[in-house]
Amino acid sequence: MSTTPHVVKKSRPPKYVATRNACKLCTPLGACLALRGIEGALPFLHGSQGCATYMRRYIISHFKEPMDIAASGFSEASTIFGGEQNLHRGLQNVTSQYHPSLIGIATTCLSETIGEDVAQLLHPYEAALEGADAPVLVPISTPSYCGTHIDGFHAAVRAVVEKLATAAESRGDHFNLFPGMVSAADIRYLKEVAADFSLELVLLPDYSDTLDGPALDQYHKIPEGGTPIAAIRSSASASATVEFGRTIAGKATAAALLHERFAVPSHRLGAPIGVRETDAFFEVLEQLSGRSTPAKHRQERGRLIDAYVDGHKYVSGKRAVVYGEEDLVVGLAALLAEIGVVPVLCASGGESGSLAKSIAEVTADLDEPIVVREGTDFMSMADEAKQLSVDFLIGNSKGYSVARQLGIPLIRVGFPIHDRIGGQRILHLGYRGAQQLFDRVVNTLIEFKQQSSPVGYSYM
Repeated sequence: MSTTPHVVKKSRPPKYVATRNACKLCTPLGACLALRGIEGALPFLHGSQGCATYMRRYIISHFKEPMDIAASGFSEASTIFGGEQNLHRGLQNVTSQYHPSLIGIATTCLSETIGEDVAQLLHPYEAALEGADAPVLVPISTPSYCGTHIDGFHAAVRAVVEKLATAAESRGDHFNLFPGMVSAADIRYLKEVAADFSLELVLLPDYSDTLDGPALDQYHKIPEGGTPIAAIRSSASASATVEFGRTIAGKATAAALLHERFAVPSHRLGAPIGVRETDAFFEVLEQLSGRSTPAKHRQERGRLIDAYVDGHKYVSGKRAVVYGEEDLVVGLAALLAEIGVVPVLCASGGESGSLAKSIAEVTADLDEPIVVREGTDFMSMADEAKQLSVDFLIGNSKGYSVARQLGIPLIRVGFPIHDRIGGQRILHLGYRGAQQLFDRVVNTLIEFKQQSSPVGYSYM
């Protein structure tokens, strides 16, 4: 059903029953990534070792950093009789070897299918724990057959907040920021922006150091950095919460929990990609701080507008396929629409039910029709893109085969980026991130035109 005249949403045609190269990753992977952004935390999978190996491979290849993920190690016997003993033994092992302050226990398809109640299985184990050094245990339900890695990410953030947030007698001066699954560079940028507004910030999760740290002489089993547990406890007494994500409206997120349980005011915004979405974010920061936007950021906005004018002739009227996590797709569509590119196909493996409506909101100025696909895969995306006269793709590395098949360039953003260095350092957010993305789009199109030219040229 169409949300507005220029957005067309169709159900996936029933030509097959199997997904062919899914445009998403598994749910517990997102939970493991979120847990890496908590100080002293260790991700633990209740399932087979193969699940942990697969997730480690994806995260390591993107961030180029070591990543330990523990697992209860299901065998044939535990699959039949239950994995309680595996879970308890695994928790004992990682506690003695890693000494974590928190262990997030994410379920997998296997443990969910046989009906394992992890919260119940933890009761006897927690009752036997002794000493103040015992880790906090946080069960997280993340079956891969239900949702995507983004759903697992949000589930982990909510579960940790639900476990740790503690009511206080009075409100603090700090505010909570739940940015969703963004890059390490984005996280560093958000902390810089908050400091520029003189705002005290609880940002969850923060893997800007744990997954993009300096070279060290010795290997740290749990790297330094991450959101402190004490800070997460104080999230219940924050002056407000800011949460990024248009497609998660109405979902049981961490911000919703804090609002319902502790009456923390909540601001839900789109991911601040591009001028308009970033303007909305900075307006909220002005409200929270009582300050006007610092000159540094006003100048960045001005330079970005000037760049739009300079490069408009190279991008105006171009047509793009945008794919990836739903809220990243919405943010990228917002950016493309304001620079004159038509995101003719916006696709995601997620199935929030809100993607078409969100795309319509951020591309309202466009007259050309936009096809929106939820729950799609890359094979379907390629079939549809062939009919749409597309100039480029923008999304993660998993779309490279589609770009190669179509003979058009791919601009790599988001997660995962396996075939390039620096995926974790791509800045997407704010005026500064939009500037870098705009430059990459324009230069990619110029380079492709140069390479495709029969005579070649060196002056634009």
